[in-house]
Amino acid sequence: MKVVVIQGPNLNMLGVREQNIYGPMKLEDIHAQMEGYAKQSNIEVEFFQSNLEGEIVDKIQECLGDANGIIINPAAYSHTSIAIRDAIKAVQIPTIEVHISNIHAREEFRQTSMVAPVCAGQISGFGPFSYHLAMVAMGQIMSEIKAMQDAQAKQQAVPQE
Repeated sequence: MKVVVIQGPNLNMLGVREQNIYGPMKLEDIHAQMEGYAKQSNIEVEFFQSNLEGEIVDKIQECLGDANGIIINPAAYSHTSIAIRDAIKAVQIPTIEVHISNIHAREEFRQTSMVAPVCAGQISGFGPFSYHLAMVAMGQIMSEIKAMQDAQAKQQAVPQE
């Protein structure tokens, strides 16, 4: 199983920007923790960060046929990007939206996500641990998909009378 982790604008500044909201952990440290979990769980993980909306859309589209799941923190684009939403919807790959802070407890303009309705779920407010929770959730989604595929294959293998 391959999961692509896509990080949006300003997340490259973690550990520097607004530590009272995002904490002191750097993006590289979050990725290292995710990579450790991925290795233990037999998950291939790829990381991507961009401050540019079009590059994020391109990366989502590149996942088609290459990834089994996407974990995305669109950051500020969560609240504004129909393009990212449309890309996620188009590829039809299980996607989990992640936020370090609890966006629902912040400014009103941050409380609505354009992306959430086309994702399998949203995890927010647990700090960097939100990413770990997303990896666990993605593993569960993949297990459920595999179980469903196995059941369908078994049903098709049964001879009809």
